[in-house]
This record gives sequence, structure tokens and C-alpha cells, in this order.
Amino acid sequence: MSVKKFNNRRDLPIVIGLVVISVFVLAFCLVNYTNLFSTSFNLLTSDIKIAVTTPKTETLDFADYDRRMFVLATASSTISFAVPMNITASSTGTSTIILSASSTISKKTIYPNVGAILPFKRVVAYYGNFLSTGMGVLGQYPAPEMLEKLRAEVAKWEAADPTTPVMPAIDYIAVTAQGSAGASGKYRAQMPDKEIDHALDLAAQVNGIVILEIQAGLSTVQSEIPLLEKYLKMPQVHLALDPEFYMKTGAPPGTVVGTMDAKEINYAANYLADLVRANNLPPKILIVHRYTSAMVTNYQNIKPLPEVQIVMDMDGWGSPAKKNTTYSKTIVAEPVQFTGFKLFYKNDILPPSPRMMSYNEVMNLKPRPIFIQYQ
Repeated sequence: MSVKKFNNRRDLPIVIGLVVISVFVLAFCLVNYTNLFSTSFNLLTSDIKIAVTTPKTETLDFADYDRRMFVLATASSTISFAVPMNITASSTGTSTIILSASSTISKKTIYPNVGAILPFKRVVAYYGNFLSTGMGVLGQYPAPEMLEKLRAEVAKWEAADPTTPVMPAIDYIAVTAQGSAGASGKYRAQMPDKEIDHALDLAAQVNGIVILEIQAGLSTVQSEIPLLEKYLKMPQVHLALDPEFYMKTGAPPGTVVGTMDAKEINYAANYLADLVRANNLPPKILIVHRYTSAMVTNYQNIKPLPEVQIVMDMDGWGSPAKKNTTYSKTIVAEPVQFTGFKLFYKNDILPPSPRMMSYNEVMNLKPRPIFIQYQ
């Protein structure tokens, strides 16, 4: 077999034609490939441009906040009016509205961060401990029945104040004062995680929040709060302190009424604020119970923060007249930021008290409570 050589003049035109055709085909492919690549790239970059959007920055509705605070301070029947200009200062980051029945509303409180519950919603909480039938409604009924009662109270409060949505809450005593010293000598019992997890589950069933209460006994808030940190890092979990069982004198809980100073309350607020900042959380609520003047000392030094909203909760029981007096003397006379009011299903109707306070009677309190607790 022989191989033809390309120097054969007869074959030369054929070779040249094949080369020309090959070059033409190659050029055609290259041009179309480039166009195809360019089109694909443009589509890709176009998709990227569509997908990349600038996040929307949320801001606090200062006007709504001021209106609602003014309504709480004055127990007004409506929020559909302008707040007088001389009691607002949105541009400074502080509001001159404070919940005092005084005719002059002048003390400044700080605006909360975006996502704050108060005063945009009223919190209605069921209180107690699952292991005790005597500490409150949480332990008195099976969970389904208890939740049904809570839903009913939420509906009644929404009817009493249609302008303010209600946030249900499970207010669980996670650290309970004890009559005996116990192994720690601290006269308090710390609830196991499974009980707190149960509180979380119940709150989820009503689309609500959890409040973890501390009755420290002979322990301290500095010792007890960090032990609850894994729960307090959750956006739906808040904190309450009960000075009645904060036994600085060393007396066993229940023998005398305890007391808590502003420095302990500020410690709790700052601890919560650190968690809010570190975990990008909405503002926390810090509730402080009170029914005597001595239960909280140096109230004027308590500092609300953008990350923490402070509620002073009137925790006394008795007749409507007695509860009104206690509210005026211990909550209204020493205002901090928000006010709360506890209603007792049992103790408020003990003789000689004929009945619990009605929803309208609580709504007419000045300032109007934004936190309602049932025991």
C-alpha cells in the first residue's frame, strides 16, 4: 500500500478547499460559542442582580409608642389622638412619658429596640409551679384545662381593650423559695430542665412567651440568673424577680418579707441586655414583684435599657379597695417604666373581700397596667 503525497498537483485544489471549509466552520463555531457564553453570562449575572437585595431596616414606630404610653399613663379610652408635643422627644432617643398618675408626666424613659412587646401588646400571664397546687394556677389544673382558662382570659382582655393585642404567657417559678435550708443551705429549690421545657411547650401551644421567676431565698440573683442562661438566650423567654423571697437578713423565706435593691435589679437588666446584644434578640421583659415599699429600695436608680423593659408588678391580694391602695403606694408613687397587676383567683375573694376586681376596674387604674398576672 502506498501513501499519496500532497505535492501531487491534481490533489492540491481539493486540499485547499478542505482547509478553507475547516477554517470557516471553526470560525463559525467560535463566534457562536462566544455569543452563547456571553448570553449565558449575562443571564447569570442578571440572576445574581435579581437575587441580591438590600435588607430592609426596621425602625421603632415612635409615634405609636408615644401614643400608647400616653394612654397607659392617663388610662384614656382611646389611642386615636395626637400626643401633646411637650411630652415627646423621639429625636433624642428618650420619651418623656412615664406611667405615673401625676398631673405632670415628665420623667424620661428610654425607647426600646425594635421588636419590643410593650406597650404594643398587653401580657396576660398564668403563674405558678407545676409541682405545687398551692403556688398558683399553673399547678392547679391539668395542662389542657389550664390552657383553655388562659385562652379565655386572653379573649376577655382583648374585649376589654380592643386597641391592645394580648400576648399570653406561662409565668413559671423556676427557682422556688423553701421553708427548709436544703442541701445547699440556700432555702431555695432549682427546678429541673424538664419542668422548664414543659413551660416552653405550653407557651408554644398558645403562641405565647415564657417568664422564668426567681425566688432566690438566701441565694443571690448573681448566682441564680446565669444558671438559666441557656433559656434566657431564647427569644421567647423573659425573667421575673420576687423580692418577697430575697432574704438578705438570713431569715428563712416566709418568716419576714424580703427586700431587693436597685443594684440587684440593674444586675439582672444588664445581664439580659448582654444576652440580647450577643444573640441579636428582641428586647427582654424584666418583671419585679412588689407590694410593700421596703421590698424594693432605691427605685430611682433602676435603669431601663433599650434591650430590657422593666415592669413593676403589684403583687398584693385582698379586696379591690385594698389592692387599689397598695398599687398607689408601692407602684404609682415610685414609677420606673411599666406597671403590672396581679389577680388572685383564691386570695382576692377571701373574707371580707366579696370579689375579684373586674377588667374595667383594672383598666381604670392610673397608670393602666400593661402586664396582668393570675395566680
